[in-house]
Amino acid sequence: MTKIAFIGAGSTVFMKNIIGDALHFPALADATIALMDIDGERLAESALVARKLVSTLGTGAKVETHTDRRAALAGADFVIVAFQIGGYRPCTVTDFDIPKAHGLRQTIADTLGVGGIMRGLRTVPHLWAICEDMRALCPDAILLQYVNPMAINTWAIAARYPEIRQVGLCHSVQGTAHELARDLGVDPATLVYRAGGINHMAFYLEFGQRQPDGTIRDLYPALREGYRAGRIPLESSWNPRCPNLVRYEVMMHLGHFVTESSEHFAEYVPWFIKSHRPDLIERFRIPLDEYPRRCEEQVAAWKAQADQYRKADRIEVKQSHEYAATIMNAVTTGAPAVIYGNVANRGLIPQLPEGSAVEVPCLVDANGIQPTPVTDLPPQLTALMRTNVNVQELTVAALMTENRDHIYHAAMLDPHTAAELDLGQIRALIDDLIAAHGDWLPAWVRTSRAA
Repeated sequence: MTKIAFIGAGSTVFMKNIIGDALHFPALADATIALMDIDGERLAESALVARKLVSTLGTGAKVETHTDRRAALAGADFVIVAFQIGGYRPCTVTDFDIPKAHGLRQTIADTLGVGGIMRGLRTVPHLWAICEDMRALCPDAILLQYVNPMAINTWAIAARYPEIRQVGLCHSVQGTAHELARDLGVDPATLVYRAGGINHMAFYLEFGQRQPDGTIRDLYPALREGYRAGRIPLESSWNPRCPNLVRYEVMMHLGHFVTESSEHFAEYVPWFIKSHRPDLIERFRIPLDEYPRRCEEQVAAWKAQADQYRKADRIEVKQSHEYAATIMNAVTTGAPAVIYGNVANRGLIPQLPEGSAVEVPCLVDANGIQPTPVTDLPPQLTALMRTNVNVQELTVAALMTENRDHIYHAAMLDPHTAAELDLGQIRALIDDLIAAHGDWLPAWVRTSRAA
């Protein structure tokens, strides 16, 4: 009997999507689903939803709840992690308010930049603790990691626990492909593409459409011509505040389309968010403070949604675009599948540092997750990725060596931060963030003295 442990199951909507996907597969329909969260109320809500999913689909799955992580992990075949250390309040609010007070504006702040660095410092020790428990309780399980900052987390896990079978999962590659298909008015099922890079900065190296005669039509000319003519991008179907203007503009200059959203990408580079250039914010419709706004909307909507779930006899189950269930089914049955995953760079992209986290196509079957090398990144894309890898590498170095100085170094080398603040300002900002986060950060961060 397959056991799926879900750590951070209080993320009810995300849990619903992943478990709902899994229950569609006959090989997973009778699995034991061990939900774990430290918030008992949210855990109970998630268990209610999960059991109604089981009832709706008529499967034999068994749903367990745990507030003890080790109990949930014992004997697991798959471990899904989806949590946010420090939550929206206080930690995300802190990651926005303090940089803003120093003159640094952000959009999402969960992957790179000072927000991503702080989130990595808060998160990685907890992921390491899960890996330590997995080593003792389910050493052969596959860790399906949905936590940001994805690249920092994946790199840090591989560096300290190389024996743990892990993959970092995101929906940017497949999600963006659907967005581009909509912009071009083509059927997403006809798309043929290949991407590679790092999480939130992978690029489509090939993006085409399979024709009735079996040939592949390159869609890049249509993307470029449509952007020049002002026909695309269309309004974003999921975030009308931020159409994909940033990503199309980057494509026109660098030659390829990036797989993560414009609101994310705007803060990974030094070109768009500038305090002395409000015209750029307006022209590219960059939604500053987007993540706090989104969190407030989700908090407001959740109460009504939770009440609907409690009252409903059945819960509609639509399959999502997430990869977790596809991976679990492929490993369980041996039926091959291809996903995009974040894994340790063991020669997969030779232009990027060995051991860093890279996002590449992966074959999944009974042998597990088998990444495919991507050796043909254009040099301009590799160079751009390195500016982000530098920040990831220094954050991981800080965590591995417990060296507070590397936290400052990481922030100093972040492209967006460095474009807005000088060295002294960056140091003062990090000092204020560390002080404000307090016990949410590891003790060595708070007690060590910077050089």
